[in-house]
Amino acid sequence: MPNITFILANGELKKVAVAAGVSLMKAAIDGGTGGLDAECGGCLTCATCHVYIDGPLVDKIPAPSEEENVMLEGAAVHVRPTSRLSCQVVLSDELDGLVVELPKSQY
Repeated sequence: MPNITFILANGELKKVAVAAGVSLMKAAIDGGTGGLDAECGGCLTCATCHVYIDGPLVDKIPAPSEEENVMLEGAAVHVRPTSRLSCQVVLSDELDGLVVELPKSQY
């Protein structure tokens, strides 16, 4: 069961344990992090679940698809090299300890 640490927009840390196979977006929403609008519900048609993933586990996450990169280009907030759409990241046991930062806003 991967344990994920979210760095909220106000700097608070929120730790969430989730089942493998769940999207990072669902983990954040079900974990009560706030800050992710996820308007499309994970259909890759908006960029309102934008997050930053840093740290040593980032290399264990498959690279974003071309479609995800296109959506990130339209993100309303600053995009970093480690930006991802959380709906496209599926958690696995290998990602236990992942640290994810939420942007200050999705708009």
